[in-house]
Amino acid sequence: MLTRFSAANRTEQLKKMTMNELEVLVIGGGITGAGIALDAALRGVQIGLIEQNDFGSGTSSRSTKLIHGGLRYLKQGAVKLVQEVGRERAILYKNAPHLVVAAPMLLPIYRGGTYGYFASSVGLYIYDWLAGVERPERRRMVNKQEALRLEPLLKPDGLKGAGYYYEYRTDDARLTIDIMKTAFQNGATIVNYAKMTEFIYKNSRVVGVMVTDRITNEVFSIYAKQIVNASGPWVDGVRQLDGSLSGKRLFLTKGVHLVVAKDRLPIRQSAYFDTPDGRMIFVIPRGDISYIGTTDTAYQMEIDQLRTTQQDRDYLLKAVNAIFPEVKLSPQDVCSNWAGVRPLIYQEGKGPSELSRKDEIFVSPSGLITIAGGKLTGFRKMAEKVMNLVTNELAQMTGSRYKGCRTDQVIITGGERMGYRDYGDCKKDLLEQGIARGVDANTAAEWIDLYGTNTLQIYNRLAAVSRKGEGIENEKLLRAQIAYAVEEEMTTTAVDFLRLRTGWTYFYVKKAEANAEGVIRIMGEQLGWSAGECARQRAEVAALLNAIYRYPESEEACRE
Repeated sequence: MLTRFSAANRTEQLKKMTMNELEVLVIGGGITGAGIALDAALRGVQIGLIEQNDFGSGTSSRSTKLIHGGLRYLKQGAVKLVQEVGRERAILYKNAPHLVVAAPMLLPIYRGGTYGYFASSVGLYIYDWLAGVERPERRRMVNKQEALRLEPLLKPDGLKGAGYYYEYRTDDARLTIDIMKTAFQNGATIVNYAKMTEFIYKNSRVVGVMVTDRITNEVFSIYAKQIVNASGPWVDGVRQLDGSLSGKRLFLTKGVHLVVAKDRLPIRQSAYFDTPDGRMIFVIPRGDISYIGTTDTAYQMEIDQLRTTQQDRDYLLKAVNAIFPEVKLSPQDVCSNWAGVRPLIYQEGKGPSELSRKDEIFVSPSGLITIAGGKLTGFRKMAEKVMNLVTNELAQMTGSRYKGCRTDQVIITGGERMGYRDYGDCKKDLLEQGIARGVDANTAAEWIDLYGTNTLQIYNRLAAVSRKGEGIENEKLLRAQIAYAVEEEMTTTAVDFLRLRTGWTYFYVKKAEANAEGVIRIMGEQLGWSAGECARQRAEVAALLNAIYRYPESEEACRE
């Protein structure tokens, strides 16, 4: 019987990794590591993965949350990158329909702007052609009147028209965890809060790692024939531990996003526009909010000190007010924010926005394999490249033969259609089932957007909670949702539930604040937290929520 992907089984999973030499061990539990774990498991490779924090807690939960082809990379001449990620977009749309949602995008064209009307028309045509976009979603060019009909808030002065094309919205943190769960279901061994502290060598070759369980403080030795460093912004730190940090290195750039209430930025649809300094900015509607991003500035401080500064906030507000002059957003309108770093590969003489998003693989003298760079949309191809290299190496070592990549054919957990051809019909069925069980329509819809068909597992837990005679309706809903998160998604801390499993601290801060104490109490009951541990969890949640409302004046002020 398959062990649950439960927080209660973390130590069991770590011990399992120590029992026999793995074929592959992955360091890093972001989208890249998740993709590698899934690819390896589907090939029949014995794969283990460790993550020092929670899954997707770094860059993989702090993106613009778009599965997009990178229109601006076409301008840089990155034709192969645009072609690859455009096609990856279509695969994800098919395999994870619960998390990849079509988001028509408007590209307004202004007199004197970065993109002219003709150049935009040709560029979008090539973009669609490279990506293999189906006819119903291919770009169309519209005149000024049609552009203003599609988005009445646009500044009319100087508007020549717009391009109208398709991108796809996602929840990056949810995508990461669902890929982890799919990998686990296919045989991968995966643990969060397991920090690699040093490498183990034999005859100058890396053969294992020492790992500390950050929850229990136990120390484990894990051995593997091949070790892959997929730790995103931390890859150079891991290379340094291996003594192989030479040649190409990372160049970190910082990206910031702001969240405002929908009634303060009531855009009808997503838009992508340029700023006077040549940057491109997205505005994206999402339920009751709209979010704005992103900045792109060099970042040289510690990753754990990453914050949205006043300068970051004001830059984005100024850009939005310039293109939507009627809204007049102020700092007081910002409900929430997030900041992340992009782990790009340094290129001499290029600024942050000019650096390639292409991925590269480095192999150190010890045999450590590092994957660096890349984009959220391209994670599956990155994983395929890594596993092609790994299986070739393993074949030479052992003489075994391995299957090829099959991740383009696998439905990500939650994306099953329950027999329906169209996922929209599946969502309707799930909603009706929730309402029939007494779940209010808003909560059921939120669960379906977060969990897809795995919402059925929450419904089943809700029935068990209801039998306990709980008196408060919201308490029942929260208990069922938390039970699923702890038992099936290895949710280990209250912060991780509020930020990464639900996205509440990003998009619904007031809901996070209102439910924080209940989350701590219920998770404490499920995981056996002491009073002291509950107090520690309470302090972590308070720190997270307080940070949302504080904007340091500068990067240097983040150190204070």
